[in-house]
Amino acid sequence: MLNTLLTPNVVQILPACDDWRHAITLSCKPLLDNGSIEPTYVEAIYRSHEAIGPYYVVGPGIAMPHARPEDGVNQLAVSLTLIRDGVVFHSEGNDPVHLLIVLAATDSNSHIDIISQLAQLFDTPDDVAALINATEVEQVLSVISRY
Repeated sequence: MLNTLLTPNVVQILPACDDWRHAITLSCKPLLDNGSIEPTYVEAIYRSHEAIGPYYVVGPGIAMPHARPEDGVNQLAVSLTLIRDGVVFHSEGNDPVHLLIVLAATDSNSHIDIISQLAQLFDTPDDVAALINATEVEQVLSVISRY
């Protein structure tokens, strides 16, 4: 499932960004552009971050920004953004974040397989390193194709 959702039009490699908010904006842009999410979804991620902190930073260098389905999800979707220089999310022990995987789920079950595949990926240090060091979208997709 991850392989079918992560296509070249939702994978991006960027040199840098200003801050965590800019990183969220950039990482959500492909899903806004293809109609998978509404601007309200991005705003919900900001609000949650401001209320409870960077809840979506899942490990060193990795964040999975997301909000609730009712916050503006039109279809199940995932995007992957690599920020070469990394960005500080103020998540102790996990900064800087280089890899942002935005997850937009339409309900509480549709994304379970994706989460499982991502967990396997995050549990494979060599593949995480390959993603973080990728310079071409094709390199990212090659790693993803194994899951």
